Amino acid sequence: MTILDAAIIGSGFSGLCAAIHLKKAGFENIQILEKASEVGGTWRENTYPGAACDVQSHLYSFSFAPNPNWSHVFSGWQEIQNYIVQTSYQFGLRSHIKFNAEVASATFDEQSQIWKIALVNGESLQARTLIMGTGPLHVPAMPNIKGLKDFKGAVFHSSQWNHEVDLSDKKVASIGTGGSAIQYVPEVAKKAKALSVFQRTPAWVLPRNERAYTGLEKWLFKHVPGWRRLYRSWLYLTNEARILPFRHPVFIRISETVAKWHMKRSVKDTELRKKLTPNYTIGCKRILISNQYYPAFNRSNVNLITDQIIEIRENSVVTVNQTGKETAHEVDTLILGTGFVADPTQYMESMPITGVNGKTLLDVWDGNANAYYGLNVSGFPNLFMMVGPNTGLGHNSIIFMIEAQTNYIIDALKKLRKKGGGRLSGSVDVKPQAQEKFNRKLYQELEGTVWQTGCQSWYIKEGGKNFTIWPNSTVSYYFQTKKVKDDAFVWNTSNVNSVNVDDVSPNRKTTIKEGV
Repeated sequence: MTILDAAIIGSGFSGLCAAIHLKKAGFENIQILEKASEVGGTWRENTYPGAACDVQSHLYSFSFAPNPNWSHVFSGWQEIQNYIVQTSYQFGLRSHIKFNAEVASATFDEQSQIWKIALVNGESLQARTLIMGTGPLHVPAMPNIKGLKDFKGAVFHSSQWNHEVDLSDKKVASIGTGGSAIQYVPEVAKKAKALSVFQRTPAWVLPRNERAYTGLEKWLFKHVPGWRRLYRSWLYLTNEARILPFRHPVFIRISETVAKWHMKRSVKDTELRKKLTPNYTIGCKRILISNQYYPAFNRSNVNLITDQIIEIRENSVVTVNQTGKETAHEVDTLILGTGFVADPTQYMESMPITGVNGKTLLDVWDGNANAYYGLNVSGFPNLFMMVGPNTGLGHNSIIFMIEAQTNYIIDALKKLRKKGGGRLSGSVDVKPQAQEKFNRKLYQELEGTVWQTGCQSWYIKEGGKNFTIWPNSTVSYYFQTKKVKDDAFVWNTSNVNSVNVDDVSPNRKTTIKEGV
């Protein structure tokens, strides 16, 4: 059986970025394992009306593969998905992708120092390196509501949108008011006979620069590369400045003032504004951006319901108010905007990753996901996670983090290849004390930030541990991961397997050019 240099799980932004740079570094013997029939990850799955990115398009794309033809400042899911597909062709990745190849498990063989990967379809592979590009937001979080299975009408999660259901003349219920809901609610409101939005916790919503690019701007982006790079840099710096409200009270107050002004100018009814106003510090939960969400509640066919849901019946959603009065809200279509399972100790249950001494990631984590810079976990040699624990952002583009992590992975593998005499062999494993020291400092830096002010959010586990957010600037992450710290790892290039495989030439590179 051929031994791959690297097996990459997932073909979203993370997986493709890793594959592109592996090829550039001379690691051509790679394979991307994709559970679906096309690349794209999140942007392949989320096709609900109004789906778009909340980071500007020219920043939410690879720095080495710019697209001068973005139609809007914040482009919709279809454009982003098209960009991802086009990128997979541009960099010659299609032949490296194995579609409909869902991973069932992966086990590190300590004797051969090889990852053995089993697929759901019964196939198996072997790889020296395992890169997880699965992303943290791909398993829908289904609400545990009494009677949900008894509902007689159409029911679907926002990430599994049923486009065959015609919402015209329907009484629609939307459960949840998170990042997806604020995008599809205004679109559903335009079609539905009645829309009931069931809100458990209101979100802070800021305005956004929602506009199309002019023909002149597109011409400049295409024909004046320096202008495009300057524009991207400006977007990056203005987004990076948004870290300040998460750490300094004066900027928090300014952000809340802007959000309240945005609500006041958008929502006519005073009582409705009270219901839409959060009682927690802005930034504690994810800050949302939209110009369309608040005005949707001015429509006569839209009703905001803040009473607690206690049951779903065949044709209604039942709530109870603070006095104990129950109300049955008649609906015939139910949309679940309840987000995703973000905790890796939960969404990885179906895909056991086993390291040394037969311990799985879930065994080692024991309900407390953590890693070294979100990338390495001690006891799992040659395993690299992308967008792993505590590398999520609340202020800038995750693509920046993905590119930084990719550079780190390539640096580690180049060093391993060099230590192996020009051949990728052996293993590299982060020392447990290095991982512990990193996480102690990380949690200290999270203290005093807005994320730790007491609200419940998907950033934080029950008990208060934040397993999601990188608490500092992306600049600091870039410099801290620019080079692998040799002394933080155990490098093992002895006692490797004797299987004959072709050496990888360190001089064989794939050229990365600008342009999409």
